[in-house]
Amino acid sequence: MGSPAKSPGHVHFVAVAGTGMGSLAGLLKQRGLRVTGSDEGVYPPMSTALERWGIPVSIGFRPENVLEDRPDLVVIGNAVRRDNPEARAAIDAGLTITSFPDALYDHAIRDKHSVVVTGTHGKTTTTGLLATLLLECGRDPSMLVGGITANFDGSFRDGGGPEFVVEGDEYDTAFFDKTPKFLHYHAETLVLTSIEFDHADIYRDLAHLEGEFTKLVRAMPEDGTILAAPGESVDRVVAKASCRVLRYGVGDADDPALDLCAHALEPGPEGTRFALRALGESALARLPMHGRHNVANALAAVGVLLVRGVSLERAAAALPAFRGVKRRQEVRGEAAGVLVVDDFAHHPTAVRETLMALRARWPERRLVAVFEPRSNTSRRAIFQAEFAEALSLADRVVVQRVADDPIYSATGEVSERLDASRLAEALTTAGTPAAALPDVPAIVDHLAHACEPGDVVVTLSNGGFGDIWGKLLAALEAP
Repeated sequence: MGSPAKSPGHVHFVAVAGTGMGSLAGLLKQRGLRVTGSDEGVYPPMSTALERWGIPVSIGFRPENVLEDRPDLVVIGNAVRRDNPEARAAIDAGLTITSFPDALYDHAIRDKHSVVVTGTHGKTTTTGLLATLLLECGRDPSMLVGGITANFDGSFRDGGGPEFVVEGDEYDTAFFDKTPKFLHYHAETLVLTSIEFDHADIYRDLAHLEGEFTKLVRAMPEDGTILAAPGESVDRVVAKASCRVLRYGVGDADDPALDLCAHALEPGPEGTRFALRALGESALARLPMHGRHNVANALAAVGVLLVRGVSLERAAAALPAFRGVKRRQEVRGEAAGVLVVDDFAHHPTAVRETLMALRARWPERRLVAVFEPRSNTSRRAIFQAEFAEALSLADRVVVQRVADDPIYSATGEVSERLDASRLAEALTTAGTPAAALPDVPAIVDHLAHACEPGDVVVTLSNGGFGDIWGKLLAALEAP
């Protein structure tokens, strides 16, 4: 891919607390570079991770952050707008700037075999799983993921082995580069977990989104491999591939459409046991996670190991070593007999799969779902009906009302917002008691009075949700 980029001595990250940006900052810091950053709205787990890695973070964007101690390279995150004073100062001063994905490729991936995990759902878990399996099987991988993995106590790993595993986001790269991030990683092995409409702030419709995934597939080298899950959109996209395509999924043991198949799933307290068939071989496996979607994620990870020369028996035997990712069915604590679980789900499909997984994990307990519509897509009315259907899998639901703040959109004015009150009414009418409440204090007060010993409360949000977990646990413990 060309000559390697010169290693900078001092790198400054504008919007460093994003999951990808913070992870790359940590990786470069570990390599001995001087790393600084700035951001707004910094919260755990990335805030605590940056502190642990020894990366100073300036709160707020100010020109002096790049002008008083000029860095060799300024990495500008995709959340940064064109009028950001710090980014503007770096550009006007003639400093060398780059985007997060270009910095990641130039300074970390370029000399490795690029394994990119993409799709609407499951990217973070699959990336963490894959890196864990490679490590357990002696491959010493490098990895960067948009979350905190328990196995690595962080979101990156700088290994000496041949593979670099990266989570490939379909969101755009920077205000000066509107192409998807995943196009910048030059995938040689590609995992495609799913394609559903999301990121309505930058994609007009499903066809627009499919078009970007098609560019990714067409850019694959002829000797590369794509591991693709079932789905109509995925089918249309991988039909454009000129490299090998392997299909994987949970299904019937003898399904001829699947090259890699998980079947005979048996959920239990310790996770999920299943049988798998892959490229003519078979094995039994145990995954310490729940949900069909997580079994599919594990199957994709195993498939990559097979492509990279690891035996099915060895790959499957490594699955129990995976300890999960923060904010994916993460138990936050228990108080007054009420278990509080946190999950990143913010799309109807992810909400549905998470609630189904929790049902399998705690089948005898009442399930209370607390949903914060926070993303630029979930705050719109696009999935009004779909959220009602997904949330109906809980026994009780609380929805935070959508704020009146402007919703960022490059695809046109947002005319209709998700109506939390109407969503709660639809759920209640259909038999699932639900409430729409204005803020975290009101939700915590409601739950503290409504929850009973034995309940499992799951919070569903792609943000900090006002530290609702700690506040709820404290309220439940109060006399």
